Amino acid sequence: MARFLFVVPPLVGHVNPAVGVAAELTARGHEVAWAGHDELLWQLTGPEALVFSCAVPPDLPARPAALKGPAALRFLWQDFLVPLAGAMAPGVTAALFAFEPHVVVADQQALAGGLLAEAHGLPWVTSATTSAELVDPLAGMPKVAEWVGSLLDGLRARITGGRGEADPRFSPHGVLAFTTRELLGAATLPPQVRLVGPALGARPSTTEFPWEWLDPLRPTVLVSLGTANTSAGAGFLTATAEAFAETSARAVIADPGGVLGEVPPNVLVRPHVPQLPLLSRVDAVLCHAGHNTVCETLWHGLPLVVAPIRDDQPIVAAQVVAAGAGVRLRFGRADAPRIAAAVEEVLTEPSYRRAAETVAASFHAAGGSAAAAGHLEQLALESLAHLPR
Repeated sequence: MARFLFVVPPLVGHVNPAVGVAAELTARGHEVAWAGHDELLWQLTGPEALVFSCAVPPDLPARPAALKGPAALRFLWQDFLVPLAGAMAPGVTAALFAFEPHVVVADQQALAGGLLAEAHGLPWVTSATTSAELVDPLAGMPKVAEWVGSLLDGLRARITGGRGEADPRFSPHGVLAFTTRELLGAATLPPQVRLVGPALGARPSTTEFPWEWLDPLRPTVLVSLGTANTSAGAGFLTATAEAFAETSARAVIADPGGVLGEVPPNVLVRPHVPQLPLLSRVDAVLCHAGHNTVCETLWHGLPLVVAPIRDDQPIVAAQVVAAGAGVRLRFGRADAPRIAAAVEEVLTEPSYRRAAETVAASFHAAGGSAAAAGHLEQLALESLAHLPR
């Protein structure tokens, strides 16, 4: 039996894939602990999870919706990733000493995990919850890469005393990538990347849903912009509700910000939805091209309409289109007629569903949580073999 510590940022989309892997490891008899935002982790992993609380900067800003390009990259590193790592470092260090893991699994956006694991001489694996950073995204921008390197050097000096040299986003021990070639395409990947497919597992949920509202005789579309796009999504969700007023299909719209008012009778609005169970009952998904939502949709063999907003979403949207599994909209120009036409296309043109089912088959064959757990077990065995007897 081995001990695995998962270090994750306070972001739902980054925790959920790790939950499936952790559940698989637990089912195999291993011990699992978490380092991160305790309230969120207990919500997503269950109240019995062993969680080492990590602080979140009290003034951690939300990224302005209009921020794009170099300004968005600067914000990500300077205002989010580095301050978050500094705040999490004491909690991660406490977890390393108290839990004594054999392997650390560190999310790409929880930089403290990789930095501190390396500094303590522990094997660690990167959890890459989006395919956008499976290769160094700064390789063609040397000045930006130098600036990011200086931020990492300063962070490393502050939280590890300067010990270590690896890039915390790309562990030399392995990078778990929750996708497959059928979606990712032919990009050249570093040798340590393992394409395991989506890691879907049972998730604790108290979300109520009126399942009787669904009509098996009428197609239904799930509409979601994720958990981090509330401020940017009001106009889009309003246009989406208007679009369904002119169609025979039905829509379930996740509206966590409560931005929608009155909607047509064929539209159901809920602040939160049980996404995984719902995906087995709908016919298509309209979303922001978040990697988790896209992969969960394709796992179920469903076609997509994608309207990327920012960050890695344009890259993921391009992958969906290249795979033939969906239609792309421009988020800022997606009015009701355009949304209605795109939804109609993926619901009526069978090639989108066939392409989605091809990707789904590759996801299922890749192994998901079981494959990821297998890689982690192997690394743990190697680690245990080197311990003094």
